[in-house]
Amino acid sequence: MHDIEPHYHWLHLYNSVEDERSPFYETIHSEFEYSNAVYNYLIHPQWDHFGSPTLYTKILFVDYEAGYSIIELIGEWNDVIQNDIMTFKRELIELMQDEGIDKFILIGDNVLNFHASDDSYYQEWYDDIEDGWIALVNFRDHVLDEFKQHRIDYFLNFGGELDVLLWRKYTPLQMFKKVEEIIQHRLS
Repeated sequence: MHDIEPHYHWLHLYNSVEDERSPFYETIHSEFEYSNAVYNYLIHPQWDHFGSPTLYTKILFVDYEAGYSIIELIGEWNDVIQNDIMTFKRELIELMQDEGIDKFILIGDNVLNFHASDDSYYQEWYDDIEDGWIALVNFRDHVLDEFKQHRIDYFLNFGGELDVLLWRKYTPLQMFKKVEEIIQHRLS
């Protein structure tokens, strides 16, 4: 896992450590010192720690005018033991919502497992964004099955094209428009 880097092809467009409105503003990342781990597995130092010992993130892009963010995740999403959704919502999402973000694209290629607890923080997040949405892109089948099994899919958009989206070929704006188009098509 130590060689899996967050997507870096958009760094010339957005870098969360340079964004004064980002929760990770002025965060210093080492290129040589691996200090974060998911269990016994070190992860690349470019991933950001938001409070969970098993789930890390990287804000890949934010457009404050359009109100959307693209966030990549790595690790194990564990609501049973760590209450990761509460930490994720309080330490990252709410700060972004305070800056006007109400559309969230979460990339889950590297989310290895999900352990559900209850849906209260998902519902709270869903209720907070009124006209916005939360889209899951490229999460693994067994992770999505767990979301469905615990009826969290009521609050999150995934499935179909979102599960196999070749997002790396897009610019952030193209990706946002593609995801928004998929969600709007479902609503109509």
